[in-house]
Amino acid sequence: MNELIDRRRLLAGIAGAGALAAIPTRAQLPNWIQQPVAPLPPPVDYLAVAKKQLAMQARNIPQTDRVGVVDFGLPSSRPRFALVDMVAGKIEMFPVTHGRGSDPQHDGWLKSFSSRVGSLATSRGAYRTSDYYWGANGSSMRLAGLEPDNYTADQRAIVVHGAWYADPALIATQGKLGRSEGCFVFGEELLPMILYKLGPGRLLFADRLSAHPPTPAPFQLPPADPLPGTENLRRASSFSGTLPTTAD
Repeated sequence: MNELIDRRRLLAGIAGAGALAAIPTRAQLPNWIQQPVAPLPPPVDYLAVAKKQLAMQARNIPQTDRVGVVDFGLPSSRPRFALVDMVAGKIEMFPVTHGRGSDPQHDGWLKSFSSRVGSLATSRGAYRTSDYYWGANGSSMRLAGLEPDNYTADQRAIVVHGAWYADPALIATQGKLGRSEGCFVFGEELLPMILYKLGPGRLLFADRLSAHPPTPAPFQLPPADPLPGTENLRRASSFSGTLPTTAD
């Protein structure tokens, strides 16, 4: 009889463990320790952005079959240059750099835009792609700024070119691309395709389009009233004396 009871208890315990495992992790936590999860922002419709910017810059853009949209709301570790095929409605995404003046901490996130000469920062706004040329960085393409935020593009020599520090392989080793001096820089293997498909006379639009990931809410401490069984516990900070220098 005792053996039968023990078997029943064992089976009941296993069933209970299975039911607990099926409950989402957050549901297993006490109410006071469950932290709110901020919703993710909706994805950006780069085709809609391209259509809107083409309509605004219609008189400045002779070639409307393809548009480049750079989403600096994403970090350099993510593909954020959207090459939009306006005829087929197809979008291809590629990694691209931002300027060192826009990311002084070099953590991969663009913090600000600037068109000031010497800022080494990325400028936002609409550009018209111009002629190809061979420069210090090899094959390149000039850009003409079409808005007050990027009118100095020519003066600052803001162009499209390739460089080793924009190689997507760097993302796997350092978690980000290198920084430019404000130019739109692609990996050297990607550049020929970008130059060919984007080409002169087309629209390149750059801005912070994706919302920055929400900052997690500060962890909420349990309520002031002690939980059952913890009435006599004291916080470490309530003791006098020298605090330990390590966490172990």
